[in-house]
Amino acid sequence: MTNSLPDEDLMLQVREGVGEMLAVLFDRYQNPLFNFYSRLTGDRTASEDLVQDVFFRILKYRHSYRPGTPFRAWMYQIARNARQDYHRKHPQSLPYEPEMSPAVVSIDTAENEQQAALLRKALLMLPEEKREVLLLSRFQELKYEEIARLLECEVGTVKVRIHRALRELRSIFEKLSNGKSKSPADGEKGIVS
Repeated sequence: MTNSLPDEDLMLQVREGVGEMLAVLFDRYQNPLFNFYSRLTGDRTASEDLVQDVFFRILKYRHSYRPGTPFRAWMYQIARNARQDYHRKHPQSLPYEPEMSPAVVSIDTAENEQQAALLRKALLMLPEEKREVLLLSRFQELKYEEIARLLECEVGTVKVRIHRALRELRSIFEKLSNGKSKSPADGEKGIVS
């Protein structure tokens, strides 16, 4: 059954001209790629366009796929290149719009929902390089070795970059949380900040 084949076997078939296998890969990776781009850009329309571009490029550059290469790492390299090309063509990026952010797993309380929104906002405030390495590691679940190949650096460098990005994300999140935690009720009680 084609749906149970490993990604690498499917890609080898795509490489040999069996275009139907690209549909299986698309089904597997459409949502993860969309979430990657959405969290990276905060722009739903651009994210959809970029996902389509990635699969077009996979088909176009299928002969550059080398047997034995992890498909996900190869695909995310194409995804990074597609994003860079998109930004060159569209230098003015749209402002972050919370209603366009990716869906979050169902949350029970309003406070947790607010925390998730602050975290998404903090993530978008990170410099793009730091945001990208966090997304690849935490949300796309690439291994450090895969990220190192993708970014053309050492595994230790990836670990340091992730650590620094998490530290900066935590700092931004805390600043946003402190700014949002003041309620109108505090002013009514005469509390001065």
